[in-house]
Amino acid sequence: PNKMITSTTVSTIPSSEEHAPKPPAPHSRPSEYVTMALTMPFPTLFLILSLVAFSAVGSADALMHPTRISYSTKLHSSASTVSSSSNRRPTPSRISQTENFRVAEELSQKFLTDCKHLRQGGIEKKRVAIFGGGLSGLACAKYLSDAGHEPVLYEARDVLGGKVSAWQDEDGDFIETGLHIFFGAYPNIHNLFKELEIEDRLQWAPHRMTFAMQEFPGEFTTFDFPDGVPAPFNMAVAILANTRMLTLEEKIKMVPALLPMLLEGQSFIDAQDEKSVIQFMREYSMPARINEEIFIAMGKALDFIDPDKLSMTVVLTAMNRFINEADGSQTAFLDGNPPERLCEPIKEWVEKKGGEVICSSPVVDIQLNEIDNTVKCIKLANGTTVLADYYVSAVPVDVFKRLIPTQWSTLPYFRQLDKLEGIPVINIQLWFDRKLNSIDGLCFSRSPLLSVYADMSNNCQEYANDERSMLELVFAPCSPEAGSPINWIARSDSEIVDATMKELERLFPNEIGPSVPKEKRANLIKSTVVRVPRSVYAATPGRNKYRPSQESPIDNFIMAGDYASQKYLGSMEGAVLSGKLAAEVICDKVMGRTNENGLKEVHPSVLVDKLKERAPLGIIGKTPIAFGGGQQGGFDNP
Repeated sequence: PNKMITSTTVSTIPSSEEHAPKPPAPHSRPSEYVTMALTMPFPTLFLILSLVAFSAVGSADALMHPTRISYSTKLHSSASTVSSSSNRRPTPSRISQTENFRVAEELSQKFLTDCKHLRQGGIEKKRVAIFGGGLSGLACAKYLSDAGHEPVLYEARDVLGGKVSAWQDEDGDFIETGLHIFFGAYPNIHNLFKELEIEDRLQWAPHRMTFAMQEFPGEFTTFDFPDGVPAPFNMAVAILANTRMLTLEEKIKMVPALLPMLLEGQSFIDAQDEKSVIQFMREYSMPARINEEIFIAMGKALDFIDPDKLSMTVVLTAMNRFINEADGSQTAFLDGNPPERLCEPIKEWVEKKGGEVICSSPVVDIQLNEIDNTVKCIKLANGTTVLADYYVSAVPVDVFKRLIPTQWSTLPYFRQLDKLEGIPVINIQLWFDRKLNSIDGLCFSRSPLLSVYADMSNNCQEYANDERSMLELVFAPCSPEAGSPINWIARSDSEIVDATMKELERLFPNEIGPSVPKEKRANLIKSTVVRVPRSVYAATPGRNKYRPSQESPIDNFIMAGDYASQKYLGSMEGAVLSGKLAAEVICDKVMGRTNENGLKEVHPSVLVDKLKERAPLGIIGKTPIAFGGGQQGGFDNP
């Protein structure tokens, strides 16, 4: 991600000026950082070791205790503790005190100020057609309505949310596209919740990270973050006591890799995008066990992909985010299904201010003006022609590429999208006939097949149940391009569920599996499998340079979506921010301002060959997958 806010100094490190190490020249060789680490004052080294350990286990859209533990009552909560909003933990107070939160607030205020100027100056409000009803499209519509304009959003499916969509089955249970976690380090998300007055819909988990111990079935190790201790010292307290994930020697060997991130800031982080995590580890002589213990779990949680295929910029970005915000790694769950508890309030907000949100209206054609190739209109599948002053694409990159008009196909801005594509992922929900002794909050399974999971009967009010558990799990990587030897996306539901249950025998050895006595055994009574063949963009090495700006070379066309250029990962936060930035581009155009981010320069590699025209492929089919969503069914489902 571009322009991530970073700390370019290490003022938080307790060393005096005369003892502070002199930073090497930008992008110095790894050997120089090894020397620096060995000559560093102990207090500085002590803190950096803390940050390394914390950073290694932190992750961005999905997420550890000082001693070995088996299931312990203090790690669990019953469904009754989440059955009422009055029992919930409050929103961490320091979230709204960060610089990133302030920046997000300022941008929100900018739209309200524009609205006043629009009315007072007699400026005509603009009609904006947005296609794509995920979080990016919804955020764009919300902020355009705040600025006094008239957004009309068209969603192809009969449900809003995109990658956070959910629907009810014949039993009345909500089937979710993914396990969605809200981090404290999501300033635009939290601003949005505050503005909609739905902050009480987030159920905050204790500020800890929990990892399953691979070599000790049924055991977990956790990192507990103390209240009231500022960043990065709360991380130091949480991490240094844990000796189960990495040895002190291994932590020391990670210091040379972390130092340039702290000393050189974002320029160093961005420069690592061409390297995979494994390549970066080799360059800095990091022990292989760090990958086995830490980075595999990180890669699967960050982008559903293994470290040998993941850009190091993604990992460093996650590290940097959590290092600088005391509550940045704390997690929350939504208290119900996302379409009703999050998307519906945005829809109501937009409609109250004069905008529209229309479902079951897929866009099938973008028609252009012959003179300047600006957008003339868009056409819906039902034949309706939509006219507007501005047009915003907020659909997934794989969907938009199939809609690019012939006249745009030779423009480098659009051709660079060939370098981006979504990564496959599978979401699984399992209902059991009894309550599992499960962890309170999110857990990293550290399994070959599973990324993270949570017992939603404990963590979500709508799914609360004191007698039966419902686990929601992320199955990744699930295809060869993501690092799996098996193309699980093409396997049957029963094969996927059987493989998942086998992994759960390690996580719940006293409750799941044939070796457990029948009177104590938890039996699976229902399962669902949702495949998303193209989820968030695959953050493989070298992708950042191809992420397009929200502003495009077409005057009345704007790009939104988490794959578009913004300072966060492909995540809910990234989607909301991208939609917000797209709205800002339109407002700047209307008010005659130059957009601060502007049109991003296309990388020279896209310009090497002469680009030939090609006709749009068009959207094929009417299934959720055709529109970039998650799909249930199509295979046998036990």
